[in-house]
Amino acid sequence: MKYKIKLAGRAQLVEISSAYFKAWHVWNVKFEDGKAIMLFKLGTDWMQRNEDYLEEHLLRALGSFIDKIISARKRVVSIR
Repeated sequence: MKYKIKLAGRAQLVEISSAYFKAWHVWNVKFEDGKAIMLFKLGTDWMQRNEDYLEEHLLRALGSFIDKIISARKRVVSIR
């Protein structure tokens, strides 16, 4: 799904999808410029693949945004 999020001082359109890699629940994020990264959560911290070089503040901002998506999904499931 595509989302508009404010990163590095400007609004960007990013495509966020979830998947499973081995036993990990991962989140794939594609940016407007075609760059793609894979994030996963370890405890309360968001991590990225070794191949991805996202700056720490951007990683935290994306992780926080994904946390909001997750909690919204949980609310919808619990209402049903």
